[in-house]
Amino acid sequence: MRAFALEPEQQEWCAELRTLATERLRPLTTGHAEGDGKSQGPGEGDGQRPGAGGVNRPLVAALGDLGLLARVFPPDGAPASALDLCLLRESLAYGCTEAETALALQGLGAYPVVRSGTDAQRARWLPEVAAGRAVAAFALSEPGAGSDAAALTLAARPDGAGGWRLTGTKTWISNAPHADFYSVFARTGEAPGARGVTAFLVPADRPGLTGEPLDMLSPHPIGTLHFDAVPVAAADVLGEPGGGFGVAMRTLDLFRPSVGAFAVGMAQAALDAALAHAARREAFGGTLRDLQAVSHQLAETATRVESARLLVYAAAAAYDRGDEGIARRAAMAKLHATETAQYAVDTAVQIHGAAALQRGHLLEHLYREVRAPRIYEGATEVQRSIIAKELYR
Repeated sequence: MRAFALEPEQQEWCAELRTLATERLRPLTTGHAEGDGKSQGPGEGDGQRPGAGGVNRPLVAALGDLGLLARVFPPDGAPASALDLCLLRESLAYGCTEAETALALQGLGAYPVVRSGTDAQRARWLPEVAAGRAVAAFALSEPGAGSDAAALTLAARPDGAGGWRLTGTKTWISNAPHADFYSVFARTGEAPGARGVTAFLVPADRPGLTGEPLDMLSPHPIGTLHFDAVPVAAADVLGEPGGGFGVAMRTLDLFRPSVGAFAVGMAQAALDAALAHAARREAFGGTLRDLQAVSHQLAETATRVESARLLVYAAAAAYDRGDEGIARRAAMAKLHATETAQYAVDTAVQIHGAAALQRGHLLEHLYREVRAPRIYEGATEVQRSIIAKELYR
């Protein structure tokens, strides 16, 4: 890959992905408003889909059938390419945010198994996840811990037979309580901070594991999980006992740049919608784009989106090369891209006016969708702290 530029075949792949998202995946979601056919574009809809409140399993299955999940879970056991993941998420987000999120959640939930699972764990779950037949979830967040992965309180107490019993609560877990298995992070020792955390693979049918959905401003399911002495054994450990913090961080280091890619895809969709609207909307004896105030807004937005895209690609390429400083690069990409997407969508709404806030409009959909990435997988403030820590190092 040339520095900061995609090869022609990568650009062609991205174009194919945008077409797939629009023509094959978006129809698997529901609630698309017809509107006037002008301001609408990729990703529009009211956020409702088959089985709203649960996982859209037909959409997940389609991601498997189209071979897209296989790019996240290569069948030969090779590590996933961070750049491929970013191109996937950006392109799908441009055409269908629900498809992008479904793919990302499969990756986030199952990647601890890819990196740290046993041969038996991989053989049991990864083919099912890659085919879209099993749904995964990443169960890290807790009511009192938020983004502080070292402050977990879910307790894993020895059961006297070489296993543990999990007791406590996880919340704000994507795909919960509808996933088929969870990558769960629990405290197995008295050591403070990260040293006492262990990762477990917990199938959803384990006794004592219950949950309920949360009513969130999100088009994908998010819920709370309750662990009432849920049994786990040594065969359920991901990695080594006490090594769970590393399992979580290795997963997040890969996926944080791609959260930025998701944001870039939404930002580009918003910018393109604003450009199209400004070119045709008559106002003050011309069109909106003839107004300097509007054209300067569009120029500023385009510059920010391109800079975010370059940061994302640079972070992904550094990850694939195995460079040092991945945490800093990933945090910068996630921080800048998610903040840029919020700016881009807000600017596009302002240029469109009240029509953009009608339910079913592309920008109404993006306006709801774009807020969450500034919080999950480490809020903006957390990313700034990571960057500062790395700078001081």
